[in-house]
Amino acid sequence: MPLCDRFGRPIDYLRVSITDRCNLRCGYCMPEEGVPLRRHEEILTYEQIVRLVRVATEIGITKVRLTGGEPLLRRGVVGLVQKLAQLPEIEELSMTTNGTTLSEHAAALAAAGLSRVNISLDTLDQDRFRTITGRGRLADVLHGILAAQEAGLAPVKINTVVLRAVNDDEVVEFARRTRTDGWHVRFIEIMPLGSGTCCADELFVPASETKQRIEEELGPLEPAYVTGNGPARHCRLRGATGTIGFIRPLSAHFCDLCNRLRLTADGRLLACLLSDVEIDLRTPLAHGLPDDRLRNLLLQGIAAKPKGHRLDERAVPQEQLMSQIGG
Repeated sequence: MPLCDRFGRPIDYLRVSITDRCNLRCGYCMPEEGVPLRRHEEILTYEQIVRLVRVATEIGITKVRLTGGEPLLRRGVVGLVQKLAQLPEIEELSMTTNGTTLSEHAAALAAAGLSRVNISLDTLDQDRFRTITGRGRLADVLHGILAAQEAGLAPVKINTVVLRAVNDDEVVEFARRTRTDGWHVRFIEIMPLGSGTCCADELFVPASETKQRIEEELGPLEPAYVTGNGPARHCRLRGATGTIGFIRPLSAHFCDLCNRLRLTADGRLLACLLSDVEIDLRTPLAHGLPDDRLRNLLLQGIAAKPKGHRLDERAVPQEQLMSQIGG
């Protein structure tokens, strides 16, 4: 019998942040000055992460995604992937990355057992890339995408946050890449969360507008299916090997399909990205809490899942930053 929350939603997906550090400074995720970083002893060890994931699989978690910050900044991540991939109940082990160092790690990650990657990329223009991210080279990310494709980390998904008067004029080119390069692009509405709260209204572009813009330039979109756990609604341009997805946290709530829990790098279990309800798992782990009691804490987290977010009311924990929660 599948694991379900109190609203009957199956819960089978755990997102695990392994670091709060990032080498980019995208404004909607982390401010230019950065954030107060956790000390090494304040974040979960790899051994603690593996134990928590193992216990989670015993109650029904079958899909795990590693996130950050930027997960590839943490040393030994390939070894962590290898240990997690050996857990027999895990059906899919994936990662979200900004792609800047992915070309160095893609082959090793695939060999260790990683299933696929999502790569965050908001622009295809070098100068604009530096403006949006605060640093970095677009070429590094593009090399990372190719390396992931060559390593078989498929489908390689490109996550693009659409921002008005910043990169919304590029959505057609991103969509065109689903034909020319086989990309699987997901257009995401900006959320009023953390450092992005103050400017979210002026930057917001509804997914319906993005979709209309693409269809006017490239033709009608047809329904499509893509492997994964996210809330995107996928479609395809005629003749394209890649797909286009739309994630609509504001214009179309997806909470009725939410199947996930989140674990922050410092060991807080979040039942919802946009809730301030959290359960400390690092402290009991450090004190050697037995598996059955850890299992009960995970079940408490599932029981705390709200029916839906209240983004449209701006009822979100304003002090939380995406980089600290786990993107």
